[in-house]
Amino acid sequence: MSHKGKNSAVSGKGKKPKPGGESKSEDVLQAVVLADSFQDRFRPFTLEKPRCLLPLANTPLIEYTFEFLAMNGVSEVYIYCGAHTDQVEDYVNRSRWSTASRSCPFSVLQFVRVSDARSVGDVLRDMDKRSLVGGDFLLVHGDLVSNMLLDGVLAAHRKRREESAANIMTLVLSSAGAHEHRTKTHGITPVFAVDSRNKRCLHYDEINPLQSEHYLSLDPAIPDELSTDFEVRADLIDAHVDICTPEVLALWSESFDYELPRRNFLHGVLKDWELNGKMIYADILEDGYAARASNLQMYDAISRDMLEGWTTPFVPQANVVPRQSYTYYDGAVVAENGSSVPTDADVSNSVIGNGSSIGSGSKVSGSFIGKHCKIGANVTLDNCFVWDDVTIEDGARISRSILADSAVVGKDCSIPTGSLVSFGSQISDGITLAEGAVISTLTADGQPVTKDTKLLGATTNAAPFVDPEDEEVDEEDPSRLQKSLIYSLANLNLSTSTISTFASDVESDSDDEGGFLAADATSSRSRLSSFASDDSGGRISFHNDAVHGLLDALRDETGDFDSAKLEFMGLRLATDASDTMMRKAIATAFARRAAELLTPEHGGLEPGKAAEKALRARKGATKFIDEVGVGGEEPEQVEFVLAVQRALLHAKGVETPRAGILLAALLQQLYSLDILEEEGILGWWNDERALLS
Repeated sequence: MSHKGKNSAVSGKGKKPKPGGESKSEDVLQAVVLADSFQDRFRPFTLEKPRCLLPLANTPLIEYTFEFLAMNGVSEVYIYCGAHTDQVEDYVNRSRWSTASRSCPFSVLQFVRVSDARSVGDVLRDMDKRSLVGGDFLLVHGDLVSNMLLDGVLAAHRKRREESAANIMTLVLSSAGAHEHRTKTHGITPVFAVDSRNKRCLHYDEINPLQSEHYLSLDPAIPDELSTDFEVRADLIDAHVDICTPEVLALWSESFDYELPRRNFLHGVLKDWELNGKMIYADILEDGYAARASNLQMYDAISRDMLEGWTTPFVPQANVVPRQSYTYYDGAVVAENGSSVPTDADVSNSVIGNGSSIGSGSKVSGSFIGKHCKIGANVTLDNCFVWDDVTIEDGARISRSILADSAVVGKDCSIPTGSLVSFGSQISDGITLAEGAVISTLTADGQPVTKDTKLLGATTNAAPFVDPEDEEVDEEDPSRLQKSLIYSLANLNLSTSTISTFASDVESDSDDEGGFLAADATSSRSRLSSFASDDSGGRISFHNDAVHGLLDALRDETGDFDSAKLEFMGLRLATDASDTMMRKAIATAFARRAAELLTPEHGGLEPGKAAEKALRARKGATKFIDEVGVGGEEPEQVEFVLAVQRALLHAKGVETPRAGILLAALLQQLYSLDILEEEGILGWWNDERALLS
């Protein structure tokens, strides 16, 4: 698939724009591609290869992103890379997207390196400093798959911008409809409040199944001059396709603490519209496909949507990349020239790359097989992703798993649902893995593993992958629902009463159907931010920042606790954190400090001494727990103890029996300090949640 466009003799990096963000003509559309999302839910694969180069239906993800930009008339592209920048540059400069190529549709394609960026916010603030764009630009991620045509949306955006400089941004969303389908988000559901008449976005929030409350109150501050009706939509697919003006970058620079485009920036700008005077709009498209392979579950969903043709023209048989030669056959099999399938093999709903062979008697269904793979005889592949140069020996059985480049699975192995086998990993004959196993030849810091021959057999070069970041994730952080290939709530002990819905304080003019609510915008409302509630994304940021701040203070045993208390209370005010959030953060920090004092690197203390030192080493710490963390009532004391218990059970390097001993020691200390009362401890003991923590 080729595109006409203006060519440039500049190789790879393109032409350097003049500083100062000079105005661009209407026919010059720029795009910023975030090739590093800073939320890595593809580990361990991304230890060796950037996400944007991972294969989706045997084509690197970034190919689909570039196709989307080209079909929408983008002229200038700026690619922000993080990890593996050299790999991205090398791939693009050897592809038809290089501005040295005669078929490149872009006049400028420039790579931008930001070595110290830790978030999307850091990247966009850096972009503002560089003044790379001088007009409207598309902001997308390098894992976007979309066939949406934006002509109408761009025209509407430009018209609004001409009417008022305050109209700075348009979100491009797509309607998911009332019925269930793969691409609807799991784990975290975005919720938008949109003015029905002029499409202005009024409020943004998120809901998730881990919320402890039974509902989420959406109460946006809507000025009286807006139209009567607005919709609260929880049925939209947000692929993070944004049309922005340079003023958007200026707002990012002003808000130096913003990290995430939706949870921080969008929510904050909408919440403070009276202060900043900026307007954001949402165009909801009924036609077209858009989704991001932002996690393994979405990767799986988009792949299957592609096989069924929902992403047309971006399907395997369209041969998007030069020199591909896929052909569609009966049984929904898309095979490339040079692949080999015997007549007695049962293959259906699958993609097979060039040079790959399938052995006699094998059954392959719903699977994507890359190039030069060797699938043995009597192998079963059910809904699997097998990347390039993989070897699967005779009799192996693999279900709903991913095998990365050059992986080897021995004879008669069983790889169950949700397993991830990373690059070059070898599994010996006859091995059966546990469900959801993650196998890698590298540790989380990129070092070679100590091979686990007991688990993976004598010929292995790999071991189970342990990600330290998982241990830092709060148990109620909904992002953990998206870190595996299989979405499941089975092990979370959730009842239907804890699955969140949304509600509004205003009365509805119609039944809540199809995921939206039409409401009267003239009713009374308060300026409540539901991100400041105990059950939203803002809670996660507060919790992590608060815990780490308190831990740093506890480790520094010089001086008193007053400065740490001031920082904590300042953070509480900045995020509008609730009492429950504060209680949980304080309990977690002191529990983690006590737990780490058990470890050799922090003194190797006995549980009693560790509990005493954690609570009493800093002057003012026990007073802080008493006045801020616990409270005098029995329910508050029970919640505090439950939070301590959960933190200890998830503490790094502490076995469950020792965690129980340490919990008893902490309770004894808190009781002797008159912080916990007997009723509070007995209330915790009789609480059924104590058995489940």
